[in-house]
Amino acid sequence: MQVISDASIEPFPGERTVITIGAYDGLHHGHQEVIAQVRRLAAERRAKSAVVTFDRHPATVVRPESAPKLLTDHEQRLELLEATGIDAAVVLPFDQSQAQEPPLTFIERVLVKCLHAECVVVGDDFHFGRNREGNVTLLEEIGQTYGFEVEPIVLVPRTDGVDEPVSSTAIRRALAGGNVTLAAELLGRPFEARGVVVQGDQRGRLLGFPTANVEVPTRVCLPADGVYAGWYERPNGERYPCAINLGRRPTFYEHADHSLLEAHLIGFDGELYGERAHVQFVGFLRSERKFDGIDALVEQLKHDVEHARKVLAF
Repeated sequence: MQVISDASIEPFPGERTVITIGAYDGLHHGHQEVIAQVRRLAAERRAKSAVVTFDRHPATVVRPESAPKLLTDHEQRLELLEATGIDAAVVLPFDQSQAQEPPLTFIERVLVKCLHAECVVVGDDFHFGRNREGNVTLLEEIGQTYGFEVEPIVLVPRTDGVDEPVSSTAIRRALAGGNVTLAAELLGRPFEARGVVVQGDQRGRLLGFPTANVEVPTRVCLPADGVYAGWYERPNGERYPCAINLGRRPTFYEHADHSLLEAHLIGFDGELYGERAHVQFVGFLRSERKFDGIDALVEQLKHDVEHARKVLAF
């Protein structure tokens, strides 16, 4: 997959492309189906396939006070895009200048000059450009001038009885309720948080349950506070089952400022400081709660580890 961050560069000189445009946060099951649709159309037309997206969620610039937390960081989103088999990802810088770009200028600069669009696949409610002035009708009108068509997105319905399509918003709702099983169903894979292992207060080690304290950027979405079963992946590809505590540790702290992600790797003995961690949430085990003393906490931690083993079939 080619990754283009400068729209003045043509990834496929002399060739036409089938394109979709969007934030593609999470690369969930619905997104995957859209990209599969783009690739099918490209193959039928003997064209290239491309996703046009941005280096940050546009909402962080146009409405930062209500911008959603991210389901995937930039690195993971590119990895997931590459896994779809798309030919190119055009990742445009999104700043105030981009937010003020007129829709027609965007079409000419990106879709026509950069990608030589033959077909653009977007939803009926798609809006783009300054103040969301661009829409499907404008795309269709301009397409007649520049020789590209507009195809509607095939939305993927949820399969859990809720009458709505798969969406990033639905996944964030599931995570907010600690329902990582539903989030995985909508994503098409377990939800994964990424961050760097940092020095903690080593309480887990003193209790006999050492943990990796993973510092996740504040812009990234996390599940509700609680204890989860999951998988921990190291940079060298090693994977370990783990019991994950996400919360404010009320047994030790009355008023913690923020939640911490701590993963106890089952069957691992070593140092992880400074490593980048990939932590996948597979199943919810219990809510976080305050214990009367250390002994009660240790007994519960033993139970959590065994429960995690059963959930993970390890």
